[in-house]
Amino acid sequence: MTEVITILLKAFWCGIAAVGFGILFNVPKKSLAEVWIGGVIVGLVKFSVLKFLTPSIIFASFLAAIMVGVYSMILAIIRREPPMLYAIPSVIPLVPGVFAYKTMFGLIKLSNAAAGDYSTTLADTAHNGALTLFIIMAFTIGIIIPYEIGKNISKRSGDAKTLSNTTTPK
Repeated sequence: MTEVITILLKAFWCGIAAVGFGILFNVPKKSLAEVWIGGVIVGLVKFSVLKFLTPSIIFASFLAAIMVGVYSMILAIIRREPPMLYAIPSVIPLVPGVFAYKTMFGLIKLSNAAAGDYSTTLADTAHNGALTLFIIMAFTIGIIIPYEIGKNISKRSGDAKTLSNTTTPK
């Protein structure tokens, strides 16, 4: 039961972070509730997968991004707004800040390391850098897959302008 409460709390705060980035990216006020729900979805999926399915943060981020991608496509079709309006701020909590920080810190340590101290620092830095890269790729691909599928479905139904990223909400 404690794990479920922890996951719910983390999901709540992912939603808050998504709203913060939604405000930063000038998402209309009327859409901030949907952005919060998208952030909560990201948190629920990511932390549930990490806890109950697999310890792979890359896979968890990928699944969370696919879920929020599908959610944003459904909202985009219903509300006739671009899906990226909901998807981008909602997926920002997936950004691997800790791993990126450790990568940069490792690079700084490598530039200051004395000869012979490179092996452990280099291995840790490469590991954190690769993890950062793959997590970012996972959530990028996870957002793109539903978008491309929805765009193709929308073209067939004659509603392609809805899913264009060139339209702006009013």
